[in-house]
Amino acid sequence: MAQYPGEVDGVFVALADPTRRSVIRRLGRGPTSVGELAADFPITLPSFMKHVRTLESNGLIRTVKVGRVRTCVLNRERLALVDDWLAEQRRIWTDRTDRLERLVTESQEEES
Repeated sequence: MAQYPGEVDGVFVALADPTRRSVIRRLGRGPTSVGELAADFPITLPSFMKHVRTLESNGLIRTVKVGRVRTCVLNRERLALVDDWLAEQRRIWTDRTDRLERLVTESQEEES
């Protein structure tokens, strides 16, 4: 079983907030300025920037400042970390349910 360091925890913490998940969804369509992203939410720009910093510090997005415009870009490779972790969990639980099914089937065959 692969070990996932604390970085996967940080990614899940960042994704736990609905505002940040919305930002990730929006950035899935392409790079967007912070101002454009913030316009979709009923919060102040400083509050929105806390969300941006959380996403950036956990590696889910990158920001680039050109002049006065800060543009956010989705880091798709970082999302692959979540996909890998979920695939591993899926394998673990599939193996467990398969073993349970064999145990129940064998028990029923022995009773017959």
